[in-house]
Amino acid sequence: MKIHIKNGRLVDPANGIDAQKDVFIAAGRIAAIGAAPDGFAANRVIDATGLTVCPGLIDLSARLREPGFEYKATLESEMAAAAAGGVTTLACPPDTDPPLDEPGLVEMLKHRARHAGFAHVFPIGALTLGLAGERLTEMAELHEAGCIAFGQASVPVVDTQVLMRALQYAATFDFPVWLQAQDPFLGKDGVAHDGEMATQLGLPGQPVSAETIAISTILQLARDTGVRIHITRISSAAALDMIVAARASGIAVTCDVSINHLHLSDADIGYFNPHARLVPPLRAGHDREALRRGLAEGAINVLCSDHTPVDDDAKQVPFGEAEPGATGLELLLPLTLKWAIEMRLPLLTALARITCDAARVLGVPAGALSAGAVADLCLFDPQDSFVVTRELLKSQGKNTPFLGQTLPGRVRATLIDGHVAFENGR
Repeated sequence: MKIHIKNGRLVDPANGIDAQKDVFIAAGRIAAIGAAPDGFAANRVIDATGLTVCPGLIDLSARLREPGFEYKATLESEMAAAAAGGVTTLACPPDTDPPLDEPGLVEMLKHRARHAGFAHVFPIGALTLGLAGERLTEMAELHEAGCIAFGQASVPVVDTQVLMRALQYAATFDFPVWLQAQDPFLGKDGVAHDGEMATQLGLPGQPVSAETIAISTILQLARDTGVRIHITRISSAAALDMIVAARASGIAVTCDVSINHLHLSDADIGYFNPHARLVPPLRAGHDREALRRGLAEGAINVLCSDHTPVDDDAKQVPFGEAEPGATGLELLLPLTLKWAIEMRLPLLTALARITCDAARVLGVPAGALSAGAVADLCLFDPQDSFVVTRELLKSQGKNTPFLGQTLPGRVRATLIDGHVAFENGR
């Protein structure tokens, strides 16, 4: 299939392009940008007048809920949601049931994802067997099966000796390790940020120190072992300061923030809104502002959806009993655009955080529209807006704290490997 995308505003942060340019696709790859190759005859022409054409989005945290949690979501429903959100590449955490701690599970997941024909899926392998924090997995075998990094999702490793050995093992093979920073004792009972809102609502609080103490441990072990570390879903200004200082000292550390923590604070819990029950908890307003600035300045490397579909039964309970998580794949682009508008950022800067910067952390050849590259693209209307409703979301998980909000940017088409995986005509 040969496709000609014409009259669009091409925004490609990896190549520093923000201009009206046509895109020519052949055999699943970018054949040319700007002028058509000799003898090019398109089977299909897509008129992108008024649309922005950018690399397919890359999401560093999308739970697909398979295997084991099909009652919350299925691979098919979440991959369709990814395509509807312009996401063409994603990483999935290892906290499935059973966890991704055996090569056979990883191979099965990748096979099913390929068969679905949507986004490119890169599993994060379990760092320890069963995520129990006791015995290390066979990382080399998991890597051969398709894992591009190793982590514990939101399950901390309590035994720091086990954690050190895991980081040593990973460093030996130059495998990146992705860890969420949460002290297992300070953080185990808290359901909200330890601040005025939690006190007013009578909710058990989780202090910022639950994050910073864990980060201190991770960073010290990273320094000692030389491992490449990625700290996922940071939530506080103090955590960001520590990461910036560690990076300046020579530690190979990157980090990301979720769309929820970029836009919301503990005040958004409101009257015990279970959609705002998240891990880590939403922090204070000054933390949110620090994260927004840090992402704009590049101190935070990547913005992710932290897509965690939850079934209605697990949310329609008191706040403290609600299962943490929110759907986000379809909201990654509009919430990125909302942040960019509010921060008065160039579109090149904003889209970099969910395209080429994310590809760099993930370590995959994606996130750029160069000649010869795989033709993964997102076409969206930056002037269109929509109201987030349950009916609009393709994800099986309908729970998000952004329900009812009007957001900018509507995806009109998503191309994966040169074929149209999603289309929403004007």
